[in-house]
Amino acid sequence: MSDLLLVARHEWRRLAMQPFAWSLAALLMALMAWQFLLGLQGFLDVAPRLGGLADAPGATDLIAIPLLRSLSNLLLLLVPLVTMRSFAGERRAGTLPLLLASGLGNGRIVLGKFTGALGYVLALVALVLLMPLALGLGSTPDYGKLAAAFAGVALFAAALTAIGVLCSAWAAQPALAAAAALAAGTLLAIVDAGARLEGIHNDSINYLALGTHLEPFFRGIVASVDIVYFLLVTGVALVLAARRLDALRTRPD
Repeated sequence: MSDLLLVARHEWRRLAMQPFAWSLAALLMALMAWQFLLGLQGFLDVAPRLGGLADAPGATDLIAIPLLRSLSNLLLLLVPLVTMRSFAGERRAGTLPLLLASGLGNGRIVLGKFTGALGYVLALVALVLLMPLALGLGSTPDYGKLAAAFAGVALFAAALTAIGVLCSAWAAQPALAAAAALAAGTLLAIVDAGARLEGIHNDSINYLALGTHLEPFFRGIVASVDIVYFLLVTGVALVLAARRLDALRTRPD
């Protein structure tokens, strides 16, 4: 466990020392803050009319949930940029052989890289979550729904991070790893788009789509089938990344 945490801390520190990572975080926070303020202004404009409606949506439904939904869409682009250097950067710098010769198992190395990158992504998600939580200073948000939405976005981010680590393990260049992770994440996000457009409801196709399992969290529904899906995607991607490292030990590219 200490070896895994050592790799994770190294990955976290590597990200923290990159101006690109800080610029990425600043851009994300600026975009989310702008949307939050727009949503808040829109809510204040319609609030007087909502007061006379039965079961009218509140600030959580009109501000917080749309904000977190937009964040999940941005994660499709942001996470590949965060994970692209996990292994591809090591290969380009010539330090991957040293990492593989450190005596750590493939699983520990992959989990360490995954944990470090996911920690960075979750820190950004938590910072964005502070914006709707600030509504508690003047209103009463639905904290249960916010907790469910945060859990869904966290699981969604974990799956994307694992896919990014896998693509970085296979790619020789960080840019190629980012492109592959973006393509894989986007494909999983829209795999059932054609069926939905035609009004076709196929359980198999719908089950494969990321949105199918993320959307219930935004409605405050935490179901085991959705949790298992995200854990399954994450686990499969990490196992494949570990197998790729095993191949690199015997046949370095």
